[in-house]
This record gives sequence, C-alpha cells and structure tokens, in this order.
Amino acid sequence: MNTITTIDTNKLPNHLAIIMDGNGRWAKQKGLLRTLGHESGTKSVKETVENCAKLGIKNLTLYAFSTENWNRPKFEVDTLMKLLISSLKKEMKTLQENNIKLNAIGNLTNLPEKVQKELREVIQKTASNTRMTLTLALSYGAREELIQAVKKISDKVKNNIISIDTIDESIINEHLYTHNLPDVDLVIRTSGEHRISNFLLWQIAYAEFYFTEVLWPDFSKEDLYNAIKNYQSRERRFGKTSEQIS
Repeated sequence: MNTITTIDTNKLPNHLAIIMDGNGRWAKQKGLLRTLGHESGTKSVKETVENCAKLGIKNLTLYAFSTENWNRPKFEVDTLMKLLISSLKKEMKTLQENNIKLNAIGNLTNLPEKVQKELREVIQKTASNTRMTLTLALSYGAREELIQAVKKISDKVKNNIISIDTIDESIINEHLYTHNLPDVDLVIRTSGEHRISNFLLWQIAYAEFYFTEVLWPDFSKEDLYNAIKNYQSRERRFGKTSEQIS
C-alpha cells in the first residue's frame, strides 16, 4: 500500500516544527567535513518542504540556526551563512511554484547583512502566497524570545499602555516572534537526540513529540509520513480525560 494513502489528511498537524539534527554526525560517519553534512542537509529541507506542502500542512517551522550555534567554529558558522544565502536564492522559484510563504523568527539583526537582505527579499516576494507558511528559526533561542517578550510587556505596563491585570496568554503570544503562527502540534527531532534545545518552549506546551534515529541528511519522505502517522495514532487530550474527548 502506498504510504500516503494511510495518512488521514483531515487529521494533519496544523503546525509542524522540526529540529533538524545530525548533519555533522552524518558527515563524520562518511569521513567528510562537517560542512558537507550541512550541504547535504539542504536537500532534505527542500524535499521536506515540498512534501509538507503537497500533504496540506499549513505551517512548517524549521530550526535552522540557534543562538547557541554562534559558538561553533567560525569556519562552520560562515559556511552555514553562505549556505543560507545560496539556498534562499536557489529555492525562491520552488517557493513561488508551490505557493509557499516564507517567514523568519529569531534575533535576525545578528545575522550578516547579506543574509538579512536575502531574507527580506524572499519574504517580501512570497508574502502573498497562501498554500503553506514556511518559518525559518534563525539565530533563534526560546529563552531569549521570552526575555524580549517580558521586556516589551513590562515597558507597556510602565507606560500605561496595558494593565498588569490584563496580561494573559494572548498578551504573551502577541509579543513573541511567532505572534502570527498557531501553537505547534507536532515536533520532530532527528538523529536520536531527545532534547528540546531551547526551541519554541512556549509554543510546544501541548505538542506531540516524535524522535527518530535518522540523521537529517537521510530524512526522507517516508520518514516524514511515519512521523505524521504516529501523530495521528495518538489521543490529544489537552488536560481532559479520554471520556471527555470521545
């Protein structure tokens, strides 16, 4: 049976987030430089984005570069930034052909100006696309995101723009990088690690998690479908009992 026929397209995650892990280990296993692992990982990004769009997933967020990744060797960071620029240029056509809107979250001002420029251009040119929103988490850290949100809200309270008594989940959501995105339904992490790694800590409060041993450059269409099938087999209760859900 074709794998896709086993997926209920009425029960897709509205927001899928992926921690793309294992590029370096993939390269090391093959006796290659870590940077070649990152290059191979871009192929998995392209295939995953296209497959999610074809399935009908409306929101896909990829953890592309964390705030902690700045601490990696300069050569590796520089290579990642060059890869990002070349990928954005190369995939513009794919985004347009698949009606995909590009979004970016994180402390984007820390990115090199060339990266910021390319990002702005692709975001602007795809702004009216409606099939799927692809969000790249770049120079992103959830703790930093929450700190910035607290500062913004505190400043508004200080200046009597909002009352402290009105602060609730919706107010906090409005001040996060992801204010225009729904909560995450499913998180996939590749490479066998079982960590969140400072990724969307607020937004994944009720997300389902799927961990796979597959290294990111080897992540295939079948691996994506397996994760979604696993998600669809679970009972999402959001604090309620099974009886209440049924």
